[in-house]
Amino acid sequence: MPGPNSYTGEDVVELQCHGGAFSSRRLLAAVLKNGARHAEAGEFTRRAFINGKMDLTQAEAVIDIIQAHSEMALHVANRQLDGSIGRKANSLYDLAEHLLSEIEVRMDFVEEDLDFESGRDLSNRLKGLLEEVQKLKESKNEGEVLRHGIKVVLGGAPNAGKSSMMNLFLGRDRAIVTEIPGTTRDVLEEFAHVRGIPVRLFDTAGIREAEDKVEKIGVDRSRSYLQEAQIILWMVDSTNPETLNEIPKELLEREELIVVANKCDDENSKPLNLPETVKTVKTSALTGEGFDQLLDGIESLVWKYPHSEDVDVAVNSRHAELLEKAESELKEVLFAIELEEWEIVAVALRGVLHNIGSITGKAVSPDILDNIFSRFCIGK
Repeated sequence: MPGPNSYTGEDVVELQCHGGAFSSRRLLAAVLKNGARHAEAGEFTRRAFINGKMDLTQAEAVIDIIQAHSEMALHVANRQLDGSIGRKANSLYDLAEHLLSEIEVRMDFVEEDLDFESGRDLSNRLKGLLEEVQKLKESKNEGEVLRHGIKVVLGGAPNAGKSSMMNLFLGRDRAIVTEIPGTTRDVLEEFAHVRGIPVRLFDTAGIREAEDKVEKIGVDRSRSYLQEAQIILWMVDSTNPETLNEIPKELLEREELIVVANKCDDENSKPLNLPETVKTVKTSALTGEGFDQLLDGIESLVWKYPHSEDVDVAVNSRHAELLEKAESELKEVLFAIELEEWEIVAVALRGVLHNIGSITGKAVSPDILDNIFSRFCIGK
């Protein structure tokens, strides 16, 4: 495959052989013996970036595609590979570069009677750039959720239906379910999807004063997981409202808590008397009644605002950090323009260009490249 039309932009030879793994190993050994070497992690994509076949955001999208855990995550990664973030970053870069050119002309021809833009017009253009930077940075939440998932912990008293609820999420019998309290002794972890959101689901041991040594260890672990949870589903047996008294007071103050009144299909089910500030959902882990409402509640907590499944852009933590620096420098620029301190404006705008350019790789250090491509597997 002659360059520059190959993946890396270089001349590439691909060897294929029939047979099983043994034939492939013999062929590989022969190639290595004659001077070839194993590729380093991410080396092919790194070469593609260096040779201008893709920008740095597209290179990062390759690993996002490999690691995608949901349809939505895959959609966003494919959009990024297609250049969605790169195009937005380049647009911001071009606008900042044009503004810097305007400022430098002011400094170079200060005594010339040229038709410069007014300070107000410059400020308005910079405010528009600042708003676009902030808007792109705000997509970090979506990026973090889709790339890393949300930690959802099922908590509650023994026999409240935690394991049954986990099985309902997974659509299969993963956790052992019996009428005997304290069946779950350790924390069970599984991966699930909620409306396209990758979710790390944890089924914990029932919280109670345990005398059994093994169960006590499980309860201690449960409390630890509840503290670290991003969303807590506290299961309550609605046929036994006394279990409401077992909800830890510190949990009732957490915004990410949903109290799940289980067994609502039982004729002995009773209403919960909780403050209106506490999110509650009536469900039946046995029949699935109320499960959609529970998924609605989780989705609302994750996005915190009305959300569309068609996510076009979702920056990662590296992009967000660079955008935050650019945001800070743009605020400094706006202040300096009011004072007509053009040298300070120019210095700050150069910082904006450096940070925005680092998103796509126009300005990036070898250490950053090493860090990004070290996450790749060999052969990518």
